[in-house]
Amino acid sequence: MPRQKSKNPLHLTARFTSAVDYARQVHVTCRKETLVPTMAHLLGVAALVMGENGSVAFPVTEDMVIAALLHDAVEDEGGIPRLHDIEANFGKEVAKMVEGLTDSFEEDSSRKQNWEERKSSYIKRLRQEPFETLLISVADKLYNARSILDDYRKEGAAVWKRFKRGRNQQLRYFEELIKVFEQRGSNRIVEELKRVVSELRQLSAREID
Repeated sequence: MPRQKSKNPLHLTARFTSAVDYARQVHVTCRKETLVPTMAHLLGVAALVMGENGSVAFPVTEDMVIAALLHDAVEDEGGIPRLHDIEANFGKEVAKMVEGLTDSFEEDSSRKQNWEERKSSYIKRLRQEPFETLLISVADKLYNARSILDDYRKEGAAVWKRFKRGRNQQLRYFEELIKVFEQRGSNRIVEELKRVVSELRQLSAREID
């Protein structure tokens, strides 16, 4: 990602408030066998994106923050009809970013392709996505990696049982994503993602997946 920093301030409007409320109504579940509301993840990713304004070359826009809030809505809560609804409510730019951040477009989330196909396709598409979409993706993966690391410290290897695939495949997925992020140009949250994934790999090194 570009290294020269932007000096444009970020202004949030009522559209941001509407997006928070939209996400709140769409995502009513908790995160992967925990009591943590999905909204915690969405707000956390949006906060990471907002926190990069002034640290990356392009300005972080309200559209990017809204896309961060809605990045899971299509793959988890409605597929293509949900994407059309997001476009109708928040515009083409937000919908385009959400589309780029989505690894499944099935209306019924229980009918997604298998994990390997979805993740491989996502990585391939991510290589062509604009920097704005990449930043949201990095923020998403950093939030996820931090959560896994925190839970691993508390629960140990049991944490992997929450996921469709175990330790080795989860870590390989993170590392393949990092390669894409670095190829497009690193930034400080890419470096933080590398650090967290490395720590998680080392901490869990004695496991047999």
